Amino acid sequence: MNTKCLVALLAGLVATAGCVNTVTGAKTGGVPFIRDTVEGRYKLPPDVIFAAAKEVIKADGVLTSFGTSLTSTNEAKVVQGRVNERTVWVRIEPIDPQVTSVLVQTRTNGGGSDMDLAHQIDKEIAVRVASGSRR
Repeated sequence: MNTKCLVALLAGLVATAGCVNTVTGAKTGGVPFIRDTVEGRYKLPPDVIFAAAKEVIKADGVLTSFGTSLTSTNEAKVVQGRVNERTVWVRIEPIDPQVTSVLVQTRTNGGGSDMDLAHQIDKEIAVRVASGSRR
């Protein structure tokens, strides 16, 4: 009986674990079907927000990569870093000539999400852009 319960538990864990897409277009291990992304929209050019996102990640943790992601519809700027032992991905993409979308995604080492951190990073980017300050 105990063996059957253990096998059922392990099967459930394997079924819920898997790969998830990141906002940068890559894949990472994680628990699918949980919310892990926050979106903000700003009436600013993508380059201004891209610079602010890099500064926020550097100030809060470690900036691991940044660059441009070419998709079939738009050219998006992407930033990746580690903050509080979580992986953070930021995608900056123009929606139209006036509006830019910012997607902030966070994942823990175990594959879960950290929505509080995603909201914090999004708000810090907004404050950095609004204040125009540079650290």
